[in-house]
This record gives sequence, C-alpha cells and structure tokens, in this order.
Amino acid sequence: MTRNRRCHTLTLFGALLTICLAPVQARSQNTALIPAPFAEARHAEFLEIAKEGDIDCLLMGDSITDWWARAGQAVYEEHFGSLKCANFGIAADRTQGVLWRFENGELEGYTPRLMMLMIGTNNLRFRGPPNTPEEISMAIAAIVTRFRAKFPEAKVLLLGIFPRGAEATDPLREPIKQINSLIATLDDGEYVRYMDIGDRFLEPDGSISVEVMADGLHPTERGYQIWADAVMPTFRELLGPN
Repeated sequence: MTRNRRCHTLTLFGALLTICLAPVQARSQNTALIPAPFAEARHAEFLEIAKEGDIDCLLMGDSITDWWARAGQAVYEEHFGSLKCANFGIAADRTQGVLWRFENGELEGYTPRLMMLMIGTNNLRFRGPPNTPEEISMAIAAIVTRFRAKFPEAKVLLLGIFPRGAEATDPLREPIKQINSLIATLDDGEYVRYMDIGDRFLEPDGSISVEVMADGLHPTERGYQIWADAVMPTFRELLGPN
C-alpha cells in the first residue's frame, strides 16, 4: 500500500467513525464507561503527571499496558527506565475510555515524540456491550487520529491486539485477527508504524502457556520480556535520539 493510500485510509477511518460510531462516541462521554472509581483516580494522577511535562514517550492502553508496573516491572525498568516515558494504561479500559481521556486532559502539558498504543480487547468482552471488530478498528483509528492531530510530529507504534484465551480455538481469537487486519492499514510508513507480535506469545499448537500469560490474557514477567524484546528496536528507532 502506498503512503498516499495509507493516509487516505486513516482519514477514511476517522470519517467513518463520525458516521457509524456516533452512539459509541456519545457514550464515551459518560464517565460510567470508565472503570470507576479506580480509573477516575488514575486519570487524576495522569493529569498531574502530564502537567509536569518532560514526557518523550507515552504508553497507552488497558491493563495489559497498565501492568508493566506489576508483572512487568523489572522488564520495564530494564528497557524503559532510562527513558522519559509515562505509562497511561488503565486496567479494564476500552477504546471509548481512551478517547474520553484524550478529550479530558491527558494530552495536555507535554509534547511526546512517540506513543505505543494497544487497546480494544476489553471492547470484545468486558464492561458493557461488545463492539464489532469494525467498530473497534474505527475507534482505534480515531485514537490515532486524535493523537496525531494534537502532536503532528510525533510517531505512533500501534500494536496489534495480543491473542487471548489459553487454547487456539478460543472464540475471541478470530475477532482479534479481524481487528488487527483492519488497523494494520493505518501504517503510513512514516508516522504510524503497525506491529503484530502476537505470534511470539504462542506455542507451536497456537496455545498460550501459563508461563507467558497466566490467565490467557495478561502477560507474566516472561510475557513482558517477550513484548520488550519484540518492540524495543522499533520503539527506539521511532523515538529517536535521547
């Protein structure tokens, strides 16, 4: 796909969001859709971090990102500890929640050079009615578009949603593949880089070991090490010199 076509695709996703996801966007303004009271407290913390500025890289997502500070803490310190990164992941968040947070101050007070984004798995089965792969993909495109509009010189490392479910036959595997196939088109070869590292978490038979994801969803320390090993060369390339 050419760069012009990719840019057109990103614009088209944003336009389709306005037409097709108006109810989703409307509900996203309702703070009840953000895990409360935990998310509200975390959001307030993030606003204070943002006001301090001096953030070069932003990690955005749900519990899988959030828990770099738990199961992945040692790995995080090894790979991100020397960087000016802020982790704005919130457990149980959905695409609606990230859009709401973007519109309510989490992009103010600093100028990042890079955002690593993974969001959407909770839209399939958690906190409210599930969204379709098309809806989730368009909402992810809206998140990327909103971030790029705010920070036009910043890069986005967009990660495919990780596989979930211990067995290869888990019913959520297929919609995740559909979402990832759609959001892969957001890669424009310059400002948005898409990476799907999901296969690295899988055994040869497609299952997920408890040593990698104890519950078939959240990475263990070994899982976070797999994640870091897979993305850090690209992450540092996109971030640029310190």
